Amino acid sequence: MDITLDSFAGEWLISRKITDDKGPDASFTGVACFNAHDGGLQLEETGQMHLGGQSFNATRRYIWRAQGAEIAVYFDDGRFFHRFQPGATVAAAHWCHPDDYRVIYDFDRWPEWRSTWRVTGPRKAYRMESLFQPVSC
Repeated sequence: MDITLDSFAGEWLISRKITDDKGPDASFTGVACFNAHDGGLQLEETGQMHLGGQSFNATRRYIWRAQGAEIAVYFDDGRFFHRFQPGATVAAAHWCHPDDYRVIYDFDRWPEWRSTWRVTGPRKAYRMESLFQPVSC
């Protein structure tokens, strides 16, 4: 399996489940678009968030850049988030005092892939599972 940054370019359907240990659970369905941006790819997720009986539009953006065999992920304001090397199953982490963010990327069924975040801290405690499926034209 040879997955590079360019392998992500294009549109992906997202199905996300958020299990919150401290509040109501949530879900998100939408589209993730990876478009060329300043030598890398800008990831923009847009869709519907369902939380506590309400539904609303939601958007978030990240910048992905190749760094050798790894992919470095940045917040849309340019701050570093985490990095990973695409493979079958890989892990990464981000410390944002006082919260700990840990992710497992699962590429075993490429081009379908998953990310599972576990966030713990004094104010946050949730698991966020996302399934990405390529959009077929």
